[in-house]
Amino acid sequence: MKKRIGVLVSGRGSNFEALADSVARGRIPNAEIVIVVSNREDAPAIEKARLRGIEARSIPSKGLEREAYDKLVVAALSEKKVDLVCLAGYLRLLSPYFVNAFRGRILNIHPSLLPAFPGLESQRQALEHGVKFSGCTVHFVDENLDAGPIVLQAVVPVEDDDTPETLAARILREEHRIYTEAVRLVLEGRTRIVGRRVLLVS
Repeated sequence: MKKRIGVLVSGRGSNFEALADSVARGRIPNAEIVIVVSNREDAPAIEKARLRGIEARSIPSKGLEREAYDKLVVAALSEKKVDLVCLAGYLRLLSPYFVNAFRGRILNIHPSLLPAFPGLESQRQALEHGVKFSGCTVHFVDENLDAGPIVLQAVVPVEDDDTPETLAARILREEHRIYTEAVRLVLEGRTRIVGRRVLLVS
């Protein structure tokens, strides 16, 4: 029985595409992406999903309170019997209702070495702070912003002439790599959450 993945997107969907490629090529074995949901009707990721033959739904969030909106998304994911929810450039903070519906089964990828530089414009934050290394983090999602237990991280050196755009491009390559690895580990049952730590088991 294949594990069923649901992906939430708000924008271009490069991390969704990386996950879809990894599923197609067997790097995430015994899995399928069964639905892509966007809170924005104009998100390019929606069309990219449809071109791959993956069901994609736009559920506009404008004008809805967070929990009311999340109930719609949870219903769509539950209808597809999703085992794991992957956030891929999803620009919304999940409500406690959503987190409780899929607790321990929601992953996010963030372009910094959390807990440093949560939220938006992480690369700009890193450069303004003068750090020598940045990177990306895959973590389980809880009720707080970019704060759940960390599954994997990758380090990217910061160059003297970096801009937010050049740093983001180098980090993105690592995002694609470790998100695939983290999803594989979780779906294979090789992660265990103990307090704030994620232990990898063989």
